[in-house]
Amino acid sequence: MSDMNSTYNRAVWFDIPVADLDRAAAFYRAVLGIEVHKAEFNGHAFCVLDHQSGNGGCLILHPDAVSATAGILVYLNVDRRIKDAVSKVESNSGKVLQPTHAIGEHGFRAIVLDSEGNRIALHSTVDA
Repeated sequence: MSDMNSTYNRAVWFDIPVADLDRAAAFYRAVLGIEVHKAEFNGHAFCVLDHQSGNGGCLILHPDAVSATAGILVYLNVDRRIKDAVSKVESNSGKVLQPTHAIGEHGFRAIVLDSEGNRIALHSTVDA
């Protein structure tokens, strides 16, 4: 697929399991400040996170796969708006596990649970 931007990115796609597509779409729309589009393929509904020139991913309805304590920690880009993003986590049914903190020369991150209970990292090059 050409929209996976595999020429320049190490991670080319991600699936985030969710228990409620609409609730999860609202969380990611608010926290990441991007569009989230609902779609269907072969009778299965999912939501695609807007990714025009960057890494892509989607929310998949798979309640049994949601895990807050294990699995891959996906870093999602909220560059130059990490404070705003973290401020929207709890009002959109998420939970802040680790507030924004420096990760050396790699910038800043906050670790949160999304609205479905998945552990994710929000990443920014600056603490803004």
